[in-house]
Amino acid sequence: MAGDLGDSIPELDQKKYDAAEQVKIICLGDSAVGKSKLMERFLLDEYRPQRVSTYALMLYKHTATVDNKTIVVDFWDTAGQERFQSMHPSYYHKAHACIMVFDVQRKITYKNLASWYKELREYRPEIPCCVVANKIDADTKVTQRSFNFGKKQGLPFYFVSAADGTNVVKMFREMIKRAVDYKQNPSDFMDEVMQELENFDLEKPDGNSDEDGESPELP
Repeated sequence: MAGDLGDSIPELDQKKYDAAEQVKIICLGDSAVGKSKLMERFLLDEYRPQRVSTYALMLYKHTATVDNKTIVVDFWDTAGQERFQSMHPSYYHKAHACIMVFDVQRKITYKNLASWYKELREYRPEIPCCVVANKIDADTKVTQRSFNFGKKQGLPFYFVSAADGTNVVKMFREMIKRAVDYKQNPSDFMDEVMQELENFDLEKPDGNSDEDGESPELP
């Protein structure tokens, strides 16, 4: 259940994302496309990731100022889950924006964006999303190529390099702003659906719950 993640871990209590000053941004993409490296490049001195190994999840915290207001941003990284080509529903729960990353040197990571996007929209039909072409430092000529997936879906597209920092700060700042804008004007009914499922889960008879009372692990 989407509500299970974090029931026993305070840092993963997703109810905090209901607060106006709390924003959740998720990252999607195949293994080794550089999602974590992009986080490191953006956060620099703030870089203090928290790995929640039980749930195959990496959290990155950041404080931003948007429209003169202080916003606490939690970036969620897949930390290995992506090798299953599917994420636990809790990963998407209450997310306010999504950053999809592919490696310009590996064509398959670009082709797989369609699958990641399809799954994202199953859980979060309306949240803002962008497409990020990483590792352009390996061959700058790649920036002259046309990658149409983002255009077909009407998504912002960024050529970036986690190695040298090209467009990294620009991309993250713009996505934080879009996440805040979305939160202020949500149009996604899935949160209500997920909340109903959570309530139903809590009402299950004790005999149907896990014997040790712990939350189920991610696949």
